[in-house]
Amino acid sequence: MSQNLEVSKAAGALGAFVSGATLSEIASSDALFAETLDRVHEHEVIFLRDQDVPAVDFQSFARRFGEVLPHLAYETVGDAADVQILESTPENPSKIEVWHSDMTFSQTPPTYTILHGQIIPEYGGDTLWASATAAYEGLSEPMQRFVEKLTAVHDFRHGFKESLAEPGGEERLANAIAANPPVEHPVVRTHPATGRKALYVNALFTTHIKELSPLESRRVLDFLIKHTVTEEYTVRLSWAPNTVVVWDNRSTQHKPVNDFFPQHRKLHRVTIKGDRPV
Repeated sequence: MSQNLEVSKAAGALGAFVSGATLSEIASSDALFAETLDRVHEHEVIFLRDQDVPAVDFQSFARRFGEVLPHLAYETVGDAADVQILESTPENPSKIEVWHSDMTFSQTPPTYTILHGQIIPEYGGDTLWASATAAYEGLSEPMQRFVEKLTAVHDFRHGFKESLAEPGGEERLANAIAANPPVEHPVVRTHPATGRKALYVNALFTTHIKELSPLESRRVLDFLIKHTVTEEYTVRLSWAPNTVVVWDNRSTQHKPVNDFFPQHRKLHRVTIKGDRPV
């Protein structure tokens, strides 16, 4: 292990705090970046505190992880066009409150998501992550063999149904709807870097399991979704200003806790393009 990075586990199943280098140092050093990426793969989500850097430096750090994936539903930072703005206020609260993996409605969902805390409430607003790897490994062998044969359907419209129901929602998101018809992904995917298997269904975007009857699909999908977020498979972060989080969408789910209103929260986000789940 590199002597420049210090790593301490945040929970039993996943998560670690990483310190000892700034985002700029990691972005400019092949060795430090390789070490950081290894820690992401090992712990599935990492937390870096006290990273007081402008959006352009955050963007440079995020670009080291791969090609940036735009998201038509969010605004971006003016001088850092790859950095999306996630902002929640009493007038415009966040509408996503369920466990999910980012953008599984895409044929090629993102590999990594990277967040940078900007405006953090004095209380509340934590984020939770769950290890879909630990969830798969926690299934019995007969159940593992059963779910490995299944395919699930993921749908943009399902995940953004609240936004679509707003006045003008259909028109505002028309381009995103056209660009993202329902897609199929395996219920169990294999991580290309670690070789570990993970459950790949979530409450936000997954609508049904293709090979099962509607009743069977609802029951199996409900079980898998609830099983993935078993408390023993989770980690919880209390945000602080300038905290950076990097997580692997291929092996985790996450959930924001919207218990901070009427306070204001603002995060910067970059997502990294992935490939087809297998």
